[in-house]
Amino acid sequence: MSNSNQQQEQINIELDEKIAEGIYSNLAIINHSSSEFVLDFVSIMPGIPKAKVKSRIVLTPQHAKRLLKAIGENIHRFEVAHGEIKDTEQAPIPLNFGPAGQA
Repeated sequence: MSNSNQQQEQINIELDEKIAEGIYSNLAIINHSSSEFVLDFVSIMPGIPKAKVKSRIVLTPQHAKRLLKAIGENIHRFEVAHGEIKDTEQAPIPLNFGPAGQA
């Protein structure tokens, strides 16, 4: 591939400081319609009966499938480097987020 083709295919992605800090989440709620997947990321703290959605990501079904594949590949690489990630059993969290998500 020539240099001119490589330059045309590059995307300049900016990451400002606030976004770079990230948002902690220990719960993801996933809903979908025929045209999109909605991922809500929540941070639930022990002893606090209420939690808010901290971030929402809306994806097309095609992007959701690509994300699934990318996460799977990254988990595999992580486990090769650091060992198996143990899936610990947790008590079910009662969720009361209103009606099931519809898009």
